[in-house]
Parts: sequence; C-alpha cells; structure tokens
Amino acid sequence: MTLSPAEIVFVMLAGALILEGLAYGLAPSLVERMLEALAALPEDARRTLGALTAVTGLILLWFAL
Repeated sequence: MTLSPAEIVFVMLAGALILEGLAYGLAPSLVERMLEALAALPEDARRTLGALTAVTGLILLWFAL
C-alpha cells in the first residue's frame, strides 16, 4: 500500500491528535505539571527543546519511510 504525500500528512496529524487526546484523557494532572515545568524554563531552552523535538520527529519519519 502506497500513500500519497497528503495521506501521509493526514495519518501523521491523526496520530498526533490520538496521542494528545490520550495524554489529556488519561493523565490531565500530569499534563498540567509538565506545562508548569515548561513555563519555568527560559525561553531559549524551550526554543531549543522544540527544535530538537522537531528534528527528532523528522529523523524518525525519514527512517520509517
């Protein structure tokens, strides 16, 4: 089965929404504590963490395809 680029994007978005929904549905207090911990980080650290997360996701996607 070969997916078009648009289908791949929709599958990725669906996966992200499923994971987000599970986190909020199963452990909302943990999500709140994580958000508080992120808010306590300096802006540069949050920016670096976001960039590293995005790059890691792209690398994993590249290996998966």
